[in-house]
Amino acid sequence: MMAAHSAIHPSAVVEDGARLGEGVSIGPFCHVGPQAVLGDGVVLKSHVVVAGRTSVGARTQIFPFASVGHQAQDLKYRGEDATLTVGTDCIIREGVTLNPGTEGGGLETVIGNRCAFLANSHVGHDSRLGDGVILSNNVMIAGHVTVGNNVIFGGGAAAIQFTRVGDHAFVGGLAGLENDLIPFGMVMGNRARLMGLNLVGLKRHGFSREDIHALRNAYKDLFESSEGTLRQRAEKVAAAYESVALVRRVTDFILVETDRRFCTPAQDG
Repeated sequence: MMAAHSAIHPSAVVEDGARLGEGVSIGPFCHVGPQAVLGDGVVLKSHVVVAGRTSVGARTQIFPFASVGHQAQDLKYRGEDATLTVGTDCIIREGVTLNPGTEGGGLETVIGNRCAFLANSHVGHDSRLGDGVILSNNVMIAGHVTVGNNVIFGGGAAAIQFTRVGDHAFVGGLAGLENDLIPFGMVMGNRARLMGLNLVGLKRHGFSREDIHALRNAYKDLFESSEGTLRQRAEKVAAAYESVALVRRVTDFILVETDRRFCTPAQDG
């Protein structure tokens, strides 16, 4: 269904059944599949493919040679009817690949609002990304990865399957993330090691000086103490900082039942 006031280049192919919102712009040599939904004001620059059961939120811009919604890069995929949902006001740059879900992961990949995917970055099947996520050039997000809000991945970083990344975390360029990363944490290296807190991000997002100070003290109790296990330390920190929401976001993340290990600081020597 084509809305009025949409601009479609004569060389573009929009399959019957595709649903276009108001003010959609589809540039030269784009292909929009029959099950695609493009929200109001979506812009496909040129040579963009939107395939499968894909929904693109309002005002999202997609640049040349991006592949959005083609089947999962998973050898177990057997043609199941999966979805990809992209939020509003996203930027999807050249050569980006975003894949829908699979039966083994709930049949859906979900991407939040105001995300930016820079050139040649990839989001694998069944992943869930929050709002305000930035993937720099050549970042690779594997299948089944969960990323919180306002997370930044530096160029060439990678997250392996089933990794969790907490809100406001920072993953340095070329880092290889194989363990869960706490909210507000910052990692570097391959394999990625916890380097401290993302203080720049905390300040940019307006968290108070008092909360940041409490979070820094809690970080020391969690990762600079040798008493007990990380889980035991998290339980103590949660009780000690019960009134500090910022700290509780970290301890709640750690105390979730998971088989995955956590990124921790490198041991001296």
